[in-house]
Amino acid sequence: MASRKIVLGLPKGSLQETTFKLFEKAGFRIRARSRSYYPEIDDEEIQPILMRAQEIARYVEQGVLDAGLTGADWIEENNAKVVDVADLIYSKESMRPVRWVLAAPENGKIKSVKDLEGKRVATEVVNITKKYLRKNGVKADVEFSWGATEVKPPLLADAIVEVTETGSSLRANKLKIIDTLMESNTKLIANKKSWADKGKKEKIREIVMLLEGALAAEEKVGLKMNVPCKKLDDVLKILPALNKPTISSLSDCDWVAIETVVDERVVREIIPELKKKGAEGIIEYSLNKIIS
Repeated sequence: MASRKIVLGLPKGSLQETTFKLFEKAGFRIRARSRSYYPEIDDEEIQPILMRAQEIARYVEQGVLDAGLTGADWIEENNAKVVDVADLIYSKESMRPVRWVLAAPENGKIKSVKDLEGKRVATEVVNITKKYLRKNGVKADVEFSWGATEVKPPLLADAIVEVTETGSSLRANKLKIIDTLMESNTKLIANKKSWADKGKKEKIREIVMLLEGALAAEEKVGLKMNVPCKKLDDVLKILPALNKPTISSLSDCDWVAIETVVDERVVREIIPELKKKGAEGIIEYSLNKIIS
């Protein structure tokens, strides 16, 4: 039997906690000891290693890692030749992509990318920024930023290219967004040789299925209720569902049980309506995974 054991790179830093929670929701128990780069996981076929997301794509390409979770931005920044297995849309603060944006002082003279001619731009994504400037026919000095990029304009840089989810940090530092270079989300990637290995490929696909199931369950809940048969049509009209509700018979032939999955944000609106329509014994419960 082909070996299914894989070395899996997990992002250390801002994404670490969110990634660990996602794995736990997917069914994996994972724990990292203080200052250790080798987390413990209750799956003998996975050897996780913590490292900076910026480096994971490079080590996957080189075969040091069989697979890893990193951003589309770092794959592009490293120009890494890897297998793009799956998009996993989550970030440190939300379940949506992040953006790399060009930003400059609110009251400054830089209004567009063209105004960067001959100027200095600070960023962590040097290659992405240089490619963006070339595309726009602009020559500017691009320097690597080791951190705290938002505080560099106007003294240490004329503009920056920085990642943002909400833009709040940029606004707090009196910077305005001039343009968006790219959107990025977390991806699960694989080494080409590992992906060609039947056992490793099978294991990676199983991990992806469970992670995607956990993400699909985010912001959704399950609902159960009992409904009089004569009120069933009225209840179904106001009940959104992932596909179609499950309707089961009860010992009392005048009643049925309904079970479905709905967006959590609408629950507070529809539960009072369900009650008005005759539903009883309404139960809301959390979900770990939804496997399509």
